[in-house]
Amino acid sequence: MSNSNYEMGPIKELVRVLNGGIEFYRSAMDKVSNPHLMHVFENNINEKARTIAELQTFVLIDEGKIEQDSAFSVELREAYTKVLAVISADAEHTYVSQLEEIEDKVLEKIEAALMKKLPAECQSTLLQIQVRMQHCHNHMKQLKLVTA
Repeated sequence: MSNSNYEMGPIKELVRVLNGGIEFYRSAMDKVSNPHLMHVFENNINEKARTIAELQTFVLIDEGKIEQDSAFSVELREAYTKVLAVISADAEHTYVSQLEEIEDKVLEKIEAALMKKLPAECQSTLLQIQVRMQHCHNHMKQLKLVTA
């Protein structure tokens, strides 16, 4: 049950996608050997953790508890990528490509949340997050082209 007149469901869904993204990045880090990719993955994990911490404040105020679940769609993509990586000659590109799709999903969830009625501070925070997540996406998109 929500404690406010705001539509915080999209924020909670964004947190779930971010949680799933962190799990996927961690899994991918264990599967790649390229130090540059590992560094980028670690940076994206840190950025998502920072974003979750910022958003949990609004979830906590609304619900009285933090969101800890991850998005099932991200878990499915992770499983799919593991299968592809086993049969693919280029596992690094497979992981980068699928992680770039996760970044797409994060941006979609941010845009969906921005369309809802949110507290002004949450809206402002989300706009700042959008810029940072766009940077993560652009970096993964560039790596996707380079690793192809």
